[in-house]
Amino acid sequence: MFIYKMVQVPPNIEVRAKEHRGNEAAAYLQNVVNTHAQDGWEFYRIDTIGVSVKPGCFAALLGKKNELDNYYVISLRKPQ
Repeated sequence: MFIYKMVQVPPNIEVRAKEHRGNEAAAYLQNVVNTHAQDGWEFYRIDTIGVSVKPGCFAALLGKKNELDNYYVISLRKPQ
């Protein structure tokens, strides 16, 4: 049996053009996973969660529609 931990990560990472190597996303993920691995957590998966944000009353009257924001969560687990 496992216990699970979820860590929200930003949807985008930023790098300078001169430092861009093409592996930045993997390096970022590896750093997050390794940080939690020090406490016994192992990587399980990555999920995308969509959140629909409804406009306020005034904005809705002006025709603003719901906005969909995507968030990314790294799921970690360790034996209980």
